[in-house]
Amino acid sequence: MASQNPLEYSNLTHHAIPFDRITPELFLPTLREKLAQAKKQIERIRDHNAAPTFDNTIVALETAGEDVDLVATTFYNLLHAHTNDRLQQLAQEIGPLMAAHASDVLLDGKLFARIRSVWENRAKLNLNVEESKLLEKYYLDFARNGALLAEAEKAELRQIDQESSSLAPRFDENVLKATNHFSLHLTSSEEVAGLPEILLNAAAHAAKEKNLTGWLFTLHMPSYIPFMQFASHRPSREKMYRAYGSRAFHDDYDNQKLILKILELRERRARLLGYKNHADFILERRMAESTNRVLQFLARIENASLPKAHDEMKEIVEFAKTRGAPMPFQAWDFSYWAERLKEQKFKFSQDDLRPYFQLENVVRGAFEHARRLYGIVFVEATEYPVWHPDVKTYEVRDEKSQDFVGVFYTDFYPRESKAGGAWMTNYFEQGMFHGQVERPHVSIVCNFTKPTADKPSLLTFDEVNTLFHEFGHSLHSLLSRCRYRALSGTNVYWDFVELPSQIMENWITEKESLDLFARHYKTGEPIPSELVQKIKDSDRYLAGYQSLRQVTFAELDMAWHTTEVSQISSVPEFEDHVVDRLRVLPKVHGTNSSCSFSHIFSGGYGAGYFGYKWAESLDADAFEYFKERGLFNKEVAAKFRDHILSRGGTEHPMELYKKFRGREPDPDALLRRDGLL
Repeated sequence: MASQNPLEYSNLTHHAIPFDRITPELFLPTLREKLAQAKKQIERIRDHNAAPTFDNTIVALETAGEDVDLVATTFYNLLHAHTNDRLQQLAQEIGPLMAAHASDVLLDGKLFARIRSVWENRAKLNLNVEESKLLEKYYLDFARNGALLAEAEKAELRQIDQESSSLAPRFDENVLKATNHFSLHLTSSEEVAGLPEILLNAAAHAAKEKNLTGWLFTLHMPSYIPFMQFASHRPSREKMYRAYGSRAFHDDYDNQKLILKILELRERRARLLGYKNHADFILERRMAESTNRVLQFLARIENASLPKAHDEMKEIVEFAKTRGAPMPFQAWDFSYWAERLKEQKFKFSQDDLRPYFQLENVVRGAFEHARRLYGIVFVEATEYPVWHPDVKTYEVRDEKSQDFVGVFYTDFYPRESKAGGAWMTNYFEQGMFHGQVERPHVSIVCNFTKPTADKPSLLTFDEVNTLFHEFGHSLHSLLSRCRYRALSGTNVYWDFVELPSQIMENWITEKESLDLFARHYKTGEPIPSELVQKIKDSDRYLAGYQSLRQVTFAELDMAWHTTEVSQISSVPEFEDHVVDRLRVLPKVHGTNSSCSFSHIFSGGYGAGYFGYKWAESLDADAFEYFKERGLFNKEVAAKFRDHILSRGGTEHPMELYKKFRGREPDPDALLRRDGLL
């Protein structure tokens, strides 16, 4: 019989969450109850009569808040994947509750004294590698988050964390509402000239749902990106570009004040803890280790990317001129003319690829890669409850033994209740839970083109890339073989976490991989060899621009988190000050990227966005190993699984990488792959 409360540890198959019985009203009372229980557990650990040991202190703490984690994880995942007004209101209460609980634990001097005792006696404890890492994690989590402060400073830190806890959900809420607020309604054939049939069908369907004639376009990615690439009607491109670039900036959902408040609190917190700024605090626990090393890393890529990006932009502008494009060239012209030049250079367009990338086939292709590389299979399982009818569920099993590996959810289509972008998340982390080592429950959430009455969901190549990226994150969780949840799966340094995701993107430019799933949705014919070759030939197209774009975001992130907040008087002026020298397109007044930069202001990547490029340098080097030995080489795949995917954060990532590769990564691998050396 199912538990009365669907937010309890369920007795459904593999303890699956009964999403069909969850209502918003359950979250707050259940969370309060679980927090009270956790508090009693932690008090028992703190007041234990026996001398502190690894088991009675560290392991006990690791399991003390597991029911709190279940409720909070479910809440925040639904807040992003399927939100509503009530969940958004609850976020303003739940955030402070969770922050207060974290402060109560991390600032408890008596509890920290027990942890410190175990830490100082660690040499005598005969701990294995994973146990040693768990002890280090708990000691540093406490030491770096206020346990060593005086009481007055602890009170100030508690107040900062309380105030901060409600700001990230408000930032996200503003971005989502600003995104949903805008739509472009077009009614004449001139205004939609050049747009592919699949986009027109989706836009006509969207208009019909709103009782409108013509076509309705939105700022969600499946609508926005192809519109900017294919719409020949320049005034409409300008409207879309300005709307997208001004989300949560100078409107009803303005994030400017929130940004400054978030930065102020982060700076105060870092200084209270003895760091110069938030970046120094964050980077102490990253592979990169220091602000200077990050800035040097970014400068090296910038120096290689900026001249190349200027050359690429010059070529696009000259090409547009020869085709009679109005001048001066503007930012809303870039995607359109870049796509036209790509078509001429490589004799194909993004739309030529879509028929070969039916969503269901791409998903099966991702699963087949997991089978060939790591020996796991995905079997659709309809008995699991889901949070929305679009969600599909799979049981993951070892192909040979049929042992259970995990539960896998997919949620692919955009809706007004879902945040933009794509992400992977866990509902259950792999590791100890209620006294036994549990397997993970993993979800990927994306925003892909929805199927229509007469056409399935056909992905762009970029969307295929996104799916494989998020699937790589999923494999990191699904293949985890750790004992403790705090160290399992994706619980690694954030400049290492993108390695398992980004390496998966490499396979989809290889014919051997595409032949596994890229088939025409009508005829079933495999993707032609010449089209695969064109994908490979065009793989470095705009490599300088794309690299510079990521570097620009990373340098903007570092600037926000290394500059004294008192020196920042204006969000747009500060952003311009940082990025103007990196621009290869004219600035569009009235737009601002920081106000919708959820990664750094609400998504955990503050002072860490560089990690995407850092991990790219790792994945480029790692994939060279596969290419040397074979794309599906069992020995290399086993090394990657056993030393990277299965070990989570149980060792320093550089040690794990060296066990996989036999050496440290080659820093030139990324520039070599992108043709930027």
